[in-house]
Amino acid sequence: MTTFKDTGLSADILQAIGEMGFETPTPIQEKTIPAILENGNDLIALAQTGTGKTAAFGLPVIQQVDIKTRGVQSLILCPTRELCLQIAKDLVNYTKYKKEVKILAVYGGTPIVSQLNELKRGTHIVVGTPGRTLDLIKRKALKVNDIKWLVLDEADEMLQMGFKDELDAILETTPSEKQTLLFSATMPTGVRKIAKNYMTNPDEISVGKKNQGADKVNHVYYMVKAPDRYKVLKRIADIHPNIYGIVFCRTRRETKDVADKLMQDGYNADALHGDLSQAQRDFVMQRFRTGALQILVATDVAARGLDVTDLTHVINFNLPDDPEIYIHRSGRTGRAGKSGTSIVIIHSRENRKIKELEKISGKKFEHKQVPSGREICETRLFNLVDKVTNVTVDEKQIGSFLSAINEKLESLDREELVKRFVSVEFNRFLEYYKNAPDLNAGSSNSRDDRSDRGERRERGERGERGERSRTPRGDFSRFYINLGSKHNMSAASVIGFINDVTKSSHLEIGKIDILRKFSFFEVTKDNEKLILDSFQGIQRDDVDVEVQLSVPNPNETRGDRNSSQNRRSGGSRKDYSKGDGRKSDGRRSDSRRGDSPRDENKKNHRKGSRPQKKW
Repeated sequence: MTTFKDTGLSADILQAIGEMGFETPTPIQEKTIPAILENGNDLIALAQTGTGKTAAFGLPVIQQVDIKTRGVQSLILCPTRELCLQIAKDLVNYTKYKKEVKILAVYGGTPIVSQLNELKRGTHIVVGTPGRTLDLIKRKALKVNDIKWLVLDEADEMLQMGFKDELDAILETTPSEKQTLLFSATMPTGVRKIAKNYMTNPDEISVGKKNQGADKVNHVYYMVKAPDRYKVLKRIADIHPNIYGIVFCRTRRETKDVADKLMQDGYNADALHGDLSQAQRDFVMQRFRTGALQILVATDVAARGLDVTDLTHVINFNLPDDPEIYIHRSGRTGRAGKSGTSIVIIHSRENRKIKELEKISGKKFEHKQVPSGREICETRLFNLVDKVTNVTVDEKQIGSFLSAINEKLESLDREELVKRFVSVEFNRFLEYYKNAPDLNAGSSNSRDDRSDRGERRERGERGERGERSRTPRGDFSRFYINLGSKHNMSAASVIGFINDVTKSSHLEIGKIDILRKFSFFEVTKDNEKLILDSFQGIQRDDVDVEVQLSVPNPNETRGDRNSSQNRRSGGSRKDYSKGDGRKSDGRRSDSRRGDSPRDENKKNHRKGSRPQKKW
């Protein structure tokens, strides 16, 4: 068995990590540490969340830092301030017996003055988020022209969060003679481009299959009706009295709504999302890390950097738009040799997404029935009995009260006493779950009216040859929005934007097509007016947002075309069927620029492009 002594680490580092309880390196550490120490080549390391990547790059970099040199020798970039702080904290722990090594975390959301002062005093290793790091470089406070090690941690997530421009600007500032270490859970095209443009003949280390789920995580899904998601979440929490987990939601609004409902219903829960101040975020995260909170409701971005090794459950209140994000979520449980459970709450039309996840992760998902009221009451009852059986009795503290207690209870026999004792703690569950309905939407192969509609939409989505059509599906309306990938829009951000603007987290959103300068999305027809009214007068990043009903061209289904009402936010509707290149207001679009939606659609159709939504 390989130990850390076999990796080439120095005695002072071995002593520090030994006191932290680290004896045997994880697979990624075993492969990466010697490679960084020995050959100095650029390195791409692929491993899932929770596999010990911070130590994999942190330990060899710390060992090689020249403490006699005052300037910055290593720059470590990561996607969020929480992860930035976590990495910096870990590095400080690793340098317990190398205190001369100075480490600084730089990130947004806090005053920049203190970070400027720390840089003036001198530091060897800087851990930073892309935005704040670039800001400090532009101010000439952070000088990276002489760094020896550049680490990109969770590179895929940095690109997913829209930091490509910042990464390019930072990487172009660094010297060509350095060791670049790229750590990522996945290798999408964007990460490959970074490797191609900024790395020199990199070695590649991969632990496990790409996108493979963690080995000690059980994957479970419940199939329910969409309006019953919250009720099902409560039942999951009730059937697991000792739950310690994260509930993942798509948007900040949904996160707040779910957390507020849980707290109002008496659950030990709180929310973590982008609207919180840094002080509020730190308070919530500290309570969760210490176990003062049982349930944390969070968005994916907010939960980045939350390093908790003993989570029992990860619950997907909604599936993410990108299947790879599910792998990240589920990897937050089943860590440090412990087992965990990843739960997905889906409706009947999302069954195909489970099949896709099984294919990508290489894991089998178990379809479970939503616990009944009787099952929950039975579980809670026996959990209470176990607590009573195992409780530690302090004879000294309670002894003085026993005679008075016995006097008050002497009229009750043993059976009556047990009944009353249990009822004190248990009556609310019995009352709540009395006559509780069955919340299951049916088995995975049932054909209720919901799945029939889903199949009809699926068939209507493609022509006889399976070619993609711009025609909205039967009960969906298609909308144009003048924001695209150049405005940092993705399928996930479109969903979040719609939910924020409409102040609703329950809209059923269909296909999303992200183009360069604009996008299309589908929403159920009964919400047409809500969409058009809500987006009037809305701005995003100083852009006046325009949302219009999209009209299919004459060659598409006439019934669908005629069924849409001729209205949009501000007046007429968007018509992309005109062959003369004119806009709906009669002005001719500039075909030389290729800026019109019609030209963009034709161009994408010729390329055979698919929308950026991954499902």
